[in-house]
Amino acid sequence: MNEATESGTRDGLELVYPPVLAEVSEAVRVRLRATRWWRVLRWTAHCACVLALAAAALAVLVARDPEPGTAVEMTLLGLLAVAAAELLPWATARSLFLMIRSQGEARALVDENGGRWITRDTDVAIRWAMLPRYVETPRLFVLLTARRTGTGFAYLPKSGLADPADVDRLRAVLDRNSARV
Repeated sequence: MNEATESGTRDGLELVYPPVLAEVSEAVRVRLRATRWWRVLRWTAHCACVLALAAAALAVLVARDPEPGTAVEMTLLGLLAVAAAELLPWATARSLFLMIRSQGEARALVDENGGRWITRDTDVAIRWAMLPRYVETPRLFVLLTARRTGTGFAYLPKSGLADPADVDRLRAVLDRNSARV
């Protein structure tokens, strides 16, 4: 990438931003929504909950000898399945945020070749072939790998841009090099 100018690089844009848990959480949720297995996991957890609640109801209402202990266990297991599935994005984001936060402020350089993310201890360049899709949210651009199994993503917070007008410039770079999801 070339030398930086006032609001970006000569051929692209520069973003400078601190790690923020809300942004990491949003990026993780976007990544999960773009995967097949996430929908299957949530559907399975909710179905398991319904089945557990049905078993609990049968244990109390249909059995000759109602078993309230079994009903409570089944209810708790069903609720636990849903809670585990629903807490997964938060737990993933929190774990990722702690790692990112330890690196301090991030600097991202985005141009026609791809993106480069620089922190205290890392310097990673990723070409567009690895991030061929993106999702725009009100606060972020989330860059996604082609695999729909959940591997790999990067995020670019709009707040990291020096000038609010650069959001349109960044969107234009992404539109030329990546497909909007």
